[in-house]
Amino acid sequence: MARYVLNAYEKLATAKIADQFLKSHHTWEPLHQVDDIRAEAERLPLGVRQFLAASRAGEEAVIQVADLPLSENLVPTPPSWQIAEKEGAAHREELVLLLIASLLGDPFAWQNQQNGRLVHDVCPSKGQEASLTSASSETQLTLHTEDVFHTCRGDYVALMCLRNPDRVGTTVASLDSVTLPRSLREVLAQDRFLFYPDDSHVPQRETASGERAALDEREHERASVLFGPGEAPYLRIDADFTSPLPGDTEAEAALKECAELLRDSAERVVLEPGEAAFLDNYRVVHGRDVFTPRYDGTDRWLKRTSMVRDLRRTYVHTRARARVLG
Repeated sequence: MARYVLNAYEKLATAKIADQFLKSHHTWEPLHQVDDIRAEAERLPLGVRQFLAASRAGEEAVIQVADLPLSENLVPTPPSWQIAEKEGAAHREELVLLLIASLLGDPFAWQNQQNGRLVHDVCPSKGQEASLTSASSETQLTLHTEDVFHTCRGDYVALMCLRNPDRVGTTVASLDSVTLPRSLREVLAQDRFLFYPDDSHVPQRETASGERAALDEREHERASVLFGPGEAPYLRIDADFTSPLPGDTEAEAALKECAELLRDSAERVVLEPGEAAFLDNYRVVHGRDVFTPRYDGTDRWLKRTSMVRDLRRTYVHTRARARVLG
C-alpha cells in the first residue's frame, strides 16, 4: 500500500482551495462542476500531486491519503443516502474527495445508483442490514470487483472516511498475495464466466417473500476472471454476482477456489476520519466487516466515487460526452 499523510501546511492549503471553490460557486453541482474541480486540483500542494502521479504510474493496488481536512462541525451520520442527498450533507468533504480523486482519474456516476450522484454516501440504513449493498451492516460484504458486470467499471474506487468510531474494516485482497496454480490460471483466463449487476444496480423485487431477482434475469457480460498481462494479470470477480457458464463444472470449481484463496489472504484497512483510500479496481477486490449500527448519528460514514483512467471509455460506451452510465 502506498500512503501519504498531509502535513499541517498541506492540510490548510487543501481546505483553503475547497472553501474558495465553494464560495465562488453558489450551488453544489459536482456533475456540472467536475471539470472545474479537476483544474483546481492542480493548485493542490506539490507533494500530494507528485505522490498520486507516482502511485498511478506504478499501478499501486491501494493508495491512501491521510489527514485531509474535515469540517469542524460535521453533521451527524445520515440514516440513509436518501436523507444525505435531501439534506445536502458534507458537500465540502465531497469536494475534497473529488479534488484528490481527479488527480488519479475521471470521476463518473451510474444513473441507477443513488439517483445518478457523482459522490455516494456509504452509511448503514434501517431495513438494509442484511442486504448485499453498501447500506448493509450486519452481513459481510463479500470481496468483489466494483461494478463487476460492466465493461466501463471504474479503474479506481475512492472511499473517504468522515466517521468510523467502531473501526469497521474495509477488507482488501489481490493476486499478489495468493499463489494460483498454472492450471487454475488457465481456466480463469478463459471466457467461461458470466458477470451480473449487483443489487445496487437492480433494485430488489417488490414481492411478499422479499426474494432477490434471479441472476439469470439480469443483463450480463461473458468474459474471463483473469485478463491483461500474462505475468501480472488483472482481476474481475464477485462471488455473489459471478457464475460459470451453465454446466461448466471445471470453471465452477476454479471460481470457487479463486474466491477462497482471495478470502484467506484478505487484509483489513481501517480508515480514520479524514483518510481516503483509492482501490485499484483491476488489481484488488474489496469488501467490508460486519458491524452493529446504532442509528444515532455516530455510525460509520464514508463518501465514495469511482474513476476511470480514460474518460473516453465512457464516451464511447454511451455514445455521448456524459459521465453518467446507464
